[in-house]
Amino acid sequence: MRFIDSHSDTPSQIYRLRDITVDGDHAHVDFPKMLRGDVGGSFFSLYTSPEKTGDEPTVYALDLIGGVYDAISKSSGRAALAVSPDDYRLNSSKGVLSIFMGMENGSPIKKSISLLRTFYKMGVRYMTLTHNKDNFIADSAAQGTTWHGLSPFGREVVSEMNRLGMMVDISHSSDETFWDCIEFSKAPIIASHSSCRALCHHRRNLTDEMIKAIADKDGYVGITIYPGFISNRYNNDSFASSLEDEADRIESVFIEDPSNPAKRKAWYDAQDRIKREVVLPGVEEIVDHIDHAVAIAGIEHVGIGTDFDGVSVLPEGINNITDIWKIFDEMRRRGYSSNEISLVSGENLINVLDRVIKYSESAR
Repeated sequence: MRFIDSHSDTPSQIYRLRDITVDGDHAHVDFPKMLRGDVGGSFFSLYTSPEKTGDEPTVYALDLIGGVYDAISKSSGRAALAVSPDDYRLNSSKGVLSIFMGMENGSPIKKSISLLRTFYKMGVRYMTLTHNKDNFIADSAAQGTTWHGLSPFGREVVSEMNRLGMMVDISHSSDETFWDCIEFSKAPIIASHSSCRALCHHRRNLTDEMIKAIADKDGYVGITIYPGFISNRYNNDSFASSLEDEADRIESVFIEDPSNPAKRKAWYDAQDRIKREVVLPGVEEIVDHIDHAVAIAGIEHVGIGTDFDGVSVLPEGINNITDIWKIFDEMRRRGYSSNEISLVSGENLINVLDRVIKYSESAR
């Protein structure tokens, strides 16, 4: 099994005028890197900022989907859209990259089940219910004060996602939202990009009880590799935090004018400064989280959701998607078998999508 990433923010970079058909400088993900790194596929996440209001989230998400479609069409057959395990297997047999789509933040569906169905028809196969603000679907980990979990509409959304065969993603959700999803979802749920709170106490991470609950529901935990979610030392480093805040400020200026080479370079320089001046966690810490999740959930329920292209800094030794195999080399060093590594590298993700689709077929 080749690597399949359960969460990459590459569509946002396409929107910012990055051509992912070429090997780009500072790009975490593009088609040449994916092929060079023996990657089988990725869930490209359609991230919509919670600051967008009115029709903006819907229009923006449609723009992101258009960008993904355009990139695939310009890939010269190197990549294809995938919406099912069968698509992945067919693409893989031909040496073609599988580009799945997830939606990060449910705000683009507004308060419309019809829009949810429309995004499903366009190829979206999971939805991260919230981002860093509560919305009309559910409470977020960053806020968590509006509904005390899922809203009444959010329960309808989860039920319809089950019926459609769209995975319910609880990354970014509040603890109360998480437990509501465990209760109200009839199909397996996923955490597309969350790590272990026992090892790094961040609100975005999962407690041991949550990890076990996902496994008991036959779901999936995608360990994310962002330093702030895997290392308490990094998370508590005020200097690192100040540099990231500065990088975020520079990025916001760049986003307003992505065609400006000077603004793009300033953003890259800010990222490079963090790498030079901060002690970063490494591959070992990532695998510590994998070990912990496997010990609780079992090997069949753990994978990796990197957050590539959505973070300012990556762990030491991980510069882009071609370095992902360093994680599996460390797993091998710790005694994981080839079959176990195949499960974590992508098979578990494909299997949970298969289970969610089969539930939807049985429920119709």
